[in-house]
Amino acid sequence: MMTTPPPQLPFSDKYDLAHARAYEEKHHTGLRRRLTTWREIQLARRALRLAGNPESVLDMPCGAGRFWPMLASHPSRELVAGDRSPAMLEIARGAADPQVLARVKSLLLLDAFALDLPDRAVEHVLCMRLLHHIARPADRLRILGELHRVARRGVTVSLWVDGNIQARRRRRLDARRKRADVNRLVVPRDVIEAEFAQAGFRIRRHLDVLPGLSMWRLYVLDKA
Repeated sequence: MMTTPPPQLPFSDKYDLAHARAYEEKHHTGLRRRLTTWREIQLARRALRLAGNPESVLDMPCGAGRFWPMLASHPSRELVAGDRSPAMLEIARGAADPQVLARVKSLLLLDAFALDLPDRAVEHVLCMRLLHHIARPADRLRILGELHRVARRGVTVSLWVDGNIQARRRRRLDARRKRADVNRLVVPRDVIEAEFAQAGFRIRRHLDVLPGLSMWRLYVLDKA
């Protein structure tokens, strides 16, 4: 586990109770968001099948728990969930179906930069919608190192990558904004894939939400 203090990022402390509730609600509003959520869940399910249907999974960050029903659908899977935001954990707990919530063995306050878990604590880590917030390569490598440490076999991560229509549009938008504090960004594929290797992973497969269109990509990673 890391001993240096975790970085304080611009988005880190924004999820108070109101923001957490809005985050949970937004994934159920609008046809585009509902379809994207459905597609992400289906791809996460496929990623876990590619990873051998792991018997124990850490959902980190778990957000409002939207992946829990899929994770709990495996009858013998042990599910651990964590998030840096106490408010997000509260919303996730309140929004979950009681039968699904009963399958969550531990619901923990965790920071991805310094996971308060033992080495090889779970078979697999599902890390959705985090790395696209992390601009500095050193910070991404620190998170990847922690995921590598607590996983026995592998990790699934999602982030924004280049080489698609949405990424090109996003870069034009960011260039017009000329902001230094952009807290969501497209990471070039060759950059993030080199960082995976540096952190001790090899790529089993990548899965695109909408190939050629969407910048969302899932990577299924094995510990090298």
